[in-house]
Amino acid sequence: MPAFSDYVIYVDESGDHDLTSVAQSYPIFVLAFCIFRKADYIRNVVPQIQEFKFRWFGHDNVILHEHEIRKQKPPFKFLQNEERRKLFMQELTQILERCQTTVIASVIDKSRLARRYAEPDNPYHIAMQFCMERTHRFLTEQGQAGRATTIMFEKRGEKEDAKLELEFRRIKDGANFGGTAMADLDIRLVDKRANSSGLQIADLFARPIGIKTLRPEQPNRAYDIIAMKFRRSATGEIRGYGLKLFP
Repeated sequence: MPAFSDYVIYVDESGDHDLTSVAQSYPIFVLAFCIFRKADYIRNVVPQIQEFKFRWFGHDNVILHEHEIRKQKPPFKFLQNEERRKLFMQELTQILERCQTTVIASVIDKSRLARRYAEPDNPYHIAMQFCMERTHRFLTEQGQAGRATTIMFEKRGEKEDAKLELEFRRIKDGANFGGTAMADLDIRLVDKRANSSGLQIADLFARPIGIKTLRPEQPNRAYDIIAMKFRRSATGEIRGYGLKLFP
């Protein structure tokens, strides 16, 4: 039986990786890795998310998707009521504040990338490499070297999933900045319908990171919560450790 690590990782993105038509309103691609200690995830994170869903929907067959919450689309149309929206967001914010996770994220400025490189790589692949490199270092720091850690990605389509898995394994085998083999990292592609609490938290975290990058002066309560969870250097530095901006 393989030795599994004490951690599990959930990944989601914000924005798209298309470089041919860059939306000026959101010209970036964000990839967020949420690293959970399994004991915390099982005992605290999942039960709180489940309790929240039962309280607000009467069942747990609902996915907390940032876009649908923000746009107040079904099943979140009730958020059009200001009083209910305020209470809902207050409770969800408290859960995310209590959520014990370490965040490693990468933000790719697609416009700058296209200008700087004649043949730029896929922003998703660039962001994934940055996140995998820092995640591998984090796990090593936590004494998990040589122990299998699963990184969970949401499925996006057969062709895209195949490309993603191929790139993941290429980076894992040493196609990264340090030429480091990351044999202890493994990938699992998960259908959105699996209703994973970890994937939903990663989804809720990705866009606020992007908005903070685009509009740093704008009040951003969600980002303030995430900022406390970024991987940091020994001196408390986030940039380059828990957050990579490129180029």
